[in-house]
Amino acid sequence: MRRVIEVATREREELVDITDEVRAIVAESGVRDGLVHVYVQGATAAIMIQENWDDSVQRDVVTLLRKLIPRGAWEHDRQDGNGDAHLKSGLVGPGETIPVIDGKPGLSTWQNVFLCEFDGPRPRRRVVVTVIPDPAP
Repeated sequence: MRRVIEVATREREELVDITDEVRAIVAESGVRDGLVHVYVQGATAAIMIQENWDDSVQRDVVTLLRKLIPRGAWEHDRQDGNGDAHLKSGLVGPGETIPVIDGKPGLSTWQNVFLCEFDGPRPRRRVVVTVIPDPAP
């Protein structure tokens, strides 16, 4: 089963929690055991599993990536000024695969799924969520 989540972002760089949407798609699928793959379409965004307890971790992720990959220092910036966004999204990656266990994403208490925006704000980011059942024995 495949569904698309559409997310509007508000900042140039931010992490947006999409865990509830992923959980709802897994529940809708009826899959008890298998995998759920979460993939963002776009060359300047990424998907990350990260702590959800307080948003300081999400801010720290953005701060770290800004320090590692500063804005305005890249050859691609001459094209459209977002070379850093491409590098950040490539470093983090466009997708995550999570086990489905007893009908739910197998995330720990402190894990959530985040869309990482690196070139916002955007009116629409498309996240493809694919649920795959384990093959029957």
